[in-house]
Amino acid sequence: MDVKKAMKIQNDVAMILSRHILSSASDNIIFSPASINSAITMHASGPKGDLVAGEVLSYLRSSSLEELKSVFQEISSIVFTDHSATGSPKITAANGLWIEKSLPVHPKFKHIFENFFKAIYAPVDFRSKAEQVRKEVNEWVEQHTNNLIKNLLPPGSVTKDTDEIYGNALYFKGAWKKPFDKYNTRDREFHLVNGASVSVPFMTSYDDQYVRAYDSFKVLKLPYRQGHDDTNRMFSMYFYLPDKKDGLDTLVERMATTPGFVDSHIPSFRDKLAAFRIPKFKIEFGFPDSSFLDQLGLHSILMYHKACVEIDEEGAEAAAATEMLTGCALNMEPPKRIDFVADHPFLFLIREDKTGTILFVGQIFDPSKSS
Repeated sequence: MDVKKAMKIQNDVAMILSRHILSSASDNIIFSPASINSAITMHASGPKGDLVAGEVLSYLRSSSLEELKSVFQEISSIVFTDHSATGSPKITAANGLWIEKSLPVHPKFKHIFENFFKAIYAPVDFRSKAEQVRKEVNEWVEQHTNNLIKNLLPPGSVTKDTDEIYGNALYFKGAWKKPFDKYNTRDREFHLVNGASVSVPFMTSYDDQYVRAYDSFKVLKLPYRQGHDDTNRMFSMYFYLPDKKDGLDTLVERMATTPGFVDSHIPSFRDKLAAFRIPKFKIEFGFPDSSFLDQLGLHSILMYHKACVEIDEEGAEAAAATEMLTGCALNMEPPKRIDFVADHPFLFLIREDKTGTILFVGQIFDPSKSS
């Protein structure tokens, strides 16, 4: 079993998922592939896992449930371990299974969820207390996302016919390795796809930046501050800026259909830029429904997912929750300085670089709007 290869495949799947979600509307969107993958891995490993395992393995391009669980374990032990006390980003991941107490369930599942998935395993009364369980799950989500994700499960989503709820809550807060000076933040125009523009605060810096220009787009990498003892991983935020103001859909399609795209488009060196500006933004997004899952072959899964992110001069804070219910050259002239001015729609990622794990994906069409 090649776990690292399986992880790379899951990262490619994350971009395929992005195409289905991001191309659906010209809106600000954010979601978490890492949270979704955690929840569906638990779902496939649960008491009714045999009903969805085939779909999940096909979607994640995985050869076996054991491979999925190995990827889960690798990400949990490396990416999701909190080293914030020494200055690294704060990251927490919580898992849970709420299961109807009257169902005949083999005791092994309690052991698997509590010991392998480090999840809460809660037998509950869906049959007569469904609304109470819904509120309890929402409170659990809120607690484990630093109060950023509220009311994930809407009224009526949990009923007396519900048998299981699989949940993952993910929280991330990181400070830039090189913070922006608030004094330099100025309102500037951000160009919308309809030809209009809005005035929003843009951050700038005169430091050299990790930027590389490719055919029809540019990539910016902003590393997060790392703790002195946190040597097994490295977190960064990436911005993908198409050259054309209306070129984001084409770029997303290219990212989704090119295996290894993210890994092969990583700026490796800092360069001095002719101009450098990125907007501050704060957005929240929740899937209106799970219809896109059908297109991905996940016909048996009902999912609720919300995510949010805010970036400013100090760094970024992001959270997500998922609930699944069942029933380089020598001797050349110095290159011309490029710029990176994100004044039109762009895509972003928050990623752990050593494993390649994509924590969050999103797009900004209008940074003046919060949703």
